[in-house]
Amino acid sequence: MFAFFQFIGPQEILMLIVLGVLLFGRKLPEIGRSLGKTVVEFKKGIRGLEEEVEQGNMASNRSEPAAEAPRPPQRVSSSAPKFEDDGSRPMG
Repeated sequence: MFAFFQFIGPQEILMLIVLGVLLFGRKLPEIGRSLGKTVVEFKKGIRGLEEEVEQGNMASNRSEPAAEAPRPPQRVSSSAPKFEDDGSRPMG
């Protein structure tokens, strides 16, 4: 997939940088700030997920809460009208 990277040398990288500066010169500081904020928020999210997983592991290591006994199924009554087929209309 990334086999073309072996053909990129220092001159090509320099040309790409120059091209990037020419195209996005005035917006580079904004793009850098946005990228930095995005990375910081991503790291915060990952850190929060790691903490939740660690807390979950610690909670499961302590003791499992007793499971509630299953209840038998209950009948559900419906107030929807029931239609009966009197056979007067042919099907088809």
